[in-house]
Amino acid sequence: MAEVWITAARRTAVCPRGGVFAHLLPHEMAAPVIAAALTDAGIAPEDVDELILSNALGAGGNPARLAALSAGLPERVAGLSIDRQCAGGLDAIRIAVAMVASGQAQVVVAGGAESYSRRPLRLATAPGAEPEPYDAPPFTPWPDRDPDMTEAAAALAARLNISRAMQEDWALRSHRLAMQATFPEMVVLAGQARDPFARNLSARTLARAPALAGSVTAGTTAVAADAAAFAVVTTRDYARRAARAMRVIAAETCGAVPDEPGLSPVPAINATLLAAGLQPAALERIELMEAYAVQALACLGACQLPEDRVNLGGGALARGHPIGASGAVLVARLFHDLRDGAGLAAIAAAGGIGSALVITP
Repeated sequence: MAEVWITAARRTAVCPRGGVFAHLLPHEMAAPVIAAALTDAGIAPEDVDELILSNALGAGGNPARLAALSAGLPERVAGLSIDRQCAGGLDAIRIAVAMVASGQAQVVVAGGAESYSRRPLRLATAPGAEPEPYDAPPFTPWPDRDPDMTEAAAALAARLNISRAMQEDWALRSHRLAMQATFPEMVVLAGQARDPFARNLSARTLARAPALAGSVTAGTTAVAADAAAFAVVTTRDYARRAARAMRVIAAETCGAVPDEPGLSPVPAINATLLAAGLQPAALERIELMEAYAVQALACLGACQLPEDRVNLGGGALARGHPIGASGAVLVARLFHDLRDGAGLAAIAAAGGIGSALVITP
């Protein structure tokens, strides 16, 4: 299999639902990010073989095609839309890696774009019945093993004895690091040059946050958000011409126990590190999804990840969670912050799915 490299990675700010990106559709957020990433990589739009876009909340219709045309890619780039919920943005990149490694493509742009603000209303229909609105589809065929994500997070916290105070400490850390960080991967869109949700939180403020389920509160849960993020995945020849490039060492997606989606990254992280021939202590930087503080803490402990190398620019608790784009946001952060050694990005998805990727300069 051929070597595979990421030669650029960019993202918009992550803006909470109803905020500055509320007027933008997913392809309208995606197009400037794609253009900026190709410019960084020194690759002409005509050289792109495929665009893969993750989107979880739209109404279908292949938003990847809309993004490809909006970004000025040649009409022969068909565009492939995927939905693996929260893991989709990272999995789009993983699929691109497989395409380049197998020789099916030389340049693939991959990532995700999501608009919570502009998502369509959902109605379930059945013969002879009135349409019923719903917020989330089922993620397993068994109602008794398809928990509400927040309730599942609370149950995980109770089982692992991860207290509300521990979760709040992690949220404070996330916001503090985000406020201190710079974000070279950012594409300014609608005048937004930083993630607007990050703030100078206090323990007192978090203590007043309303409980959503058990020990999980609004302060320890990532807010719904809008964003786009993409990486340019190429052969070694293109990487040689790029100003910055990271080699993809390993990438895995694994199904896990659907009842505990918060722990689903664990088998994916373990499989990816095994494929890369690495121990957790060898990782220099780690971007770990923080849909919930308890999810990050549980995965840290289960995989023995070094906490002092995790989310050093803050995480989703300080940004927000643009479902289909979140995994690609992690990769964009890792691509720009990693300087030496190996870096890991990992994310959980509803239904008990985890994805992980390891890169190195």
